Amino acid sequence: MTVSTAEILSASILIVDDQEANVKLLERFLRTAGYQDVASTTTPQEVAGLQRAKHHDLILLDIQMPGLDGFGVMERLKAEAYDSALPIIVLATKPEQKLRALQTGAKDFISKPFDLLEVQTRIRNMLEVRLLHKKLAAHNEALEQAVRERTAELRRSEERFRRLTELASDWHWEQDESGRFTEVSGPVQETLGIGMGTFLRPSDGSDRLGWDEAERAQLQAKIAARQPFLDFAFSRIDGKGARHCFRVSGEPMFDEACRFTGYRGIGAEVDPGHPAQQLLT
Repeated sequence: MTVSTAEILSASILIVDDQEANVKLLERFLRTAGYQDVASTTTPQEVAGLQRAKHHDLILLDIQMPGLDGFGVMERLKAEAYDSALPIIVLATKPEQKLRALQTGAKDFISKPFDLLEVQTRIRNMLEVRLLHKKLAAHNEALEQAVRERTAELRRSEERFRRLTELASDWHWEQDESGRFTEVSGPVQETLGIGMGTFLRPSDGSDRLGWDEAERAQLQAKIAARQPFLDFAFSRIDGKGARHCFRVSGEPMFDEACRFTGYRGIGAEVDPGHPAQQLLT
């Protein structure tokens, strides 16, 4: 992310100094240097209103002014909750003024009488930082908006998915990133004869319950690889020797930061003699 010279020269600058001669000197210098958006005031009481209306990218602020000095101006800007990254370069003559100005919120200072090379360098550096900050803020806002839109899209997708599962399946299941089931709906117990987890979790040799171990290993491999699967066919033999066939579909789930959060899917029992089941098996 960079800032071009054209962007720097288009930035808005406000000069605040009660001395008309100083204002004219800085205006002439800035316009000669190519800056296109330069405003000024000799009345410090106007600064908060001018900033509220324009949102200048840089304020060149004299410290020693009658009535309301530069410190008072900065306090008013802070009270109105302006962007804390707003660059203020103070125009100061005394060392103690420079230190106090930095403590009050100024980002840099320029010594009086002016060294025009110093003025040019400090202004350019400060504007580059300011414009980079604005670009980063805009980029972050765009990312946040994209996340909000993606989150809303995911919620709509989940709602459509749930409606479809109610119409097209016997049961719906979800599991977290560790493989633990967080939600199971539908007559899973009645359809399978056992909990869904006894099929989908890896077998340790003690919970085979008639499942085809080759089929279960194949499904586990898909889940481990974060792959979606559609109408995966599997079967088991119940305690009476009868063969039951099922199909299950699932997809990995990810959050808005693209982190894997688990799987969700649907399943249904099918007729062993159905052509689709014969094809899948």
